[in-house]
Amino acid sequence: MVKSFLALLAGICICSYASGQKEIRSEPLKESQNPTLPTDSAWGHQHLLYGNPIIKGKYTTDPAALVYQDTVFLYTGHDEAPPNVQDYIMHDWLCFSSTDLVHWKEYATPLSAENFSWAKDGAWASQVVERDGKFYWYVAVKHRTIEGSAIGVAVADKPMGPFHDARGSALITNDMTPFIQSDKDDIDPTVLVDDDGRAYIFWGNARCYYARLKENMIELDGPIRTIPLPGFSEGTWISKRNGWYYLSYACGYPEKIAYAMSKNIQGPWIFRGILNEIAGNSATNSPAILNYKGKSYFIYHNGALPGGGSYRRSVCIDYLYYYPDGRMKTVVMTSSGVDPVK
Repeated sequence: MVKSFLALLAGICICSYASGQKEIRSEPLKESQNPTLPTDSAWGHQHLLYGNPIIKGKYTTDPAALVYQDTVFLYTGHDEAPPNVQDYIMHDWLCFSSTDLVHWKEYATPLSAENFSWAKDGAWASQVVERDGKFYWYVAVKHRTIEGSAIGVAVADKPMGPFHDARGSALITNDMTPFIQSDKDDIDPTVLVDDDGRAYIFWGNARCYYARLKENMIELDGPIRTIPLPGFSEGTWISKRNGWYYLSYACGYPEKIAYAMSKNIQGPWIFRGILNEIAGNSATNSPAILNYKGKSYFIYHNGALPGGGSYRRSVCIDYLYYYPDGRMKTVVMTSSGVDPVK
């Protein structure tokens, strides 16, 4: 308990700095009921209708985005905790699409924790990637027979699903990551298919892990390694731009978003500081980075909807800008959000 408190305190202290150039090298692994939400008419004004949060009718969290055929597909978690419950009640994931980042179309629920026969609920953070015309959805759930969280993968022929379990078993389980004693260190997966065709998965809570994926996208290809990121909490997102790899993640508690950069996806990583400050009315945050029609966007969650909070969160989107040397500028969170993409 003392070690956990000191680690948390260290994470908060580390993440209080907004800049830094610490080099980080990877290491080999050694061992329902919804509150009532307002309808559009209740918001009254156009700029409120189409500002942040971007989804008004449900509590959405842990965003991920994919561009396919000039359309943005947004995948989120789904908070369903009643107003008097202070816990993560999450059974399924949601899918939306947009061509202007302002008007969003919702699809029928494409995937639930119950679609994995080996899981027992807990539909936490996730990401969808496309490869060779197939769509792979990497998700964090609670395992039914192996203690702790696990990562599964579902597959579909269309970005809006329906998705089904691609393996019939978990891709990653708690007994595969004995480096720390935790029942939830295998959460928040993020995947990048690199320009050379190699795919990598990053994930973790309290410790950041990564591994290569086989070409079939449903098996690991090599050992699990760790990256000692300063103040790492959870919520990884891997992205690439102009030859730089960016590893963004939730830092400290309450969570800010920090990031590191590297010229090689396997490191070493250079810690670059804070990307996003604490989001309003939510102790957690989870980043996604989107490049769409010549601009970059930062997607995250806060607790801004009526009745919202840390267990009833809402996805938002704001602009993301870069310095000439590739560093990301600190994101300015707004209630107005972004303008419609033309």
